[in-house]
Amino acid sequence: MNELAELSYALDTFYFLICGVLVMWMAAGFSMLEAGLVRSKNTAEILTKNIALFAIACTMYLLVGYYLMYSSTEGGFIPNLGFLIGGENSVDAVTAGGDDAPYYSMRADYFFQVVFVATAMSIVSGAVAERMKLWAFLAFAVVMTGVIYPVSGYWTWGGGWIDAIGFSDFAGSGIVHMAGAAAALAGVLVLGPRKGKYGSDGSIRAIPGANLPLATLGTFILWMGWFGFNGGSELKMSDVDSANNVAQVMVNTNAAAAGGVIAALILAKLWFRKADLTMALNGALAGLVAITAEPLEPSAFGAMLIGMVGGLIVVLSIVMLDKLKLDDPVGAISVHGVVGIWGCLAVPLSNGDATFGAQIIGMVGIFAWVFLASLVVWLVLKAIMGIRVSEEEEYEGVDIAECGLEAYPEFSVKK
Repeated sequence: MNELAELSYALDTFYFLICGVLVMWMAAGFSMLEAGLVRSKNTAEILTKNIALFAIACTMYLLVGYYLMYSSTEGGFIPNLGFLIGGENSVDAVTAGGDDAPYYSMRADYFFQVVFVATAMSIVSGAVAERMKLWAFLAFAVVMTGVIYPVSGYWTWGGGWIDAIGFSDFAGSGIVHMAGAAAALAGVLVLGPRKGKYGSDGSIRAIPGANLPLATLGTFILWMGWFGFNGGSELKMSDVDSANNVAQVMVNTNAAAAGGVIAALILAKLWFRKADLTMALNGALAGLVAITAEPLEPSAFGAMLIGMVGGLIVVLSIVMLDKLKLDDPVGAISVHGVVGIWGCLAVPLSNGDATFGAQIIGMVGIFAWVFLASLVVWLVLKAIMGIRVSEEEEYEGVDIAECGLEAYPEFSVKK
């Protein structure tokens, strides 16, 4: 019996770690997606943001974030303050048996959770691209990954008050994606749109990205990483039921992404008379975000329909936000925020234990906290150090202004 418990523990820990590695690979996906959707003169800076935010997320979540999220009172509102990630499970605890016996390493749990934190922060980088100061963004990342995200994470996955009311979010449509979008929305409101994006007559100027092949590669990397994002959230696979659940989650995740692409592409063709690649890419991500709140309970066909609705919503949202003059170069607020809301609302359609009331209260709680806390931080940073580059630096490109180099120096043309 002891040997079987140890073997199961080792298998579940390994599975958890590999899923964490897949989610970490999503950092590359966000980097490539954002680098492809910004102009060439801003590429090196967006890549610098992405690798730096990942490092900051890993550091801040190690120092304080994990403790805030998972070491506080059940059903509570204010988390306990502490540091570092605690001890590891002992052999005796693993082999003791019973419902309380741990079935994966605590270090594996930290590793899986920290890459989720980085994902939430990556959502912000794309929305504020091409006009934000690098160091102001990194200062915000410290607070977002060390405090803001862990507090709402405690309320939900950490057993706090939102969890106590019955809010259900399997892998984070609201907890991760909508939270990242709420922080991004606050930043966009304080920052303002890029120069030339909106005319005084109400016109909207398209600002195409520099490298759509790179953006497409980034989307495929994110699609692949999402199998770890959702599959790992089953938390174990060392028994038949859990293994079947992991397989179902991955099938549903894939079906939803495919549905999102098809729906977004068809709507773009009907609406714009063109098969818009960027809408197809965002459709894939929208399908993935939509199914993330409940990727286990729906049938594969149901998951495809949930993803298709997400694909339709994201096209409508991107157009609507542009009309509201909310400049989001990569569509992050629409993909992760608006569709994240749909994903949480879709949970009761297949999960009989979830209710629309609990889902709405939970989403309002997460959004209100992350948005308001982020807004305060953005405004403080604006007052202390400024958050936007100068008009001249924006025109020349933030690569030179912020990083002192260009991603494509041999192709730069001075105008």
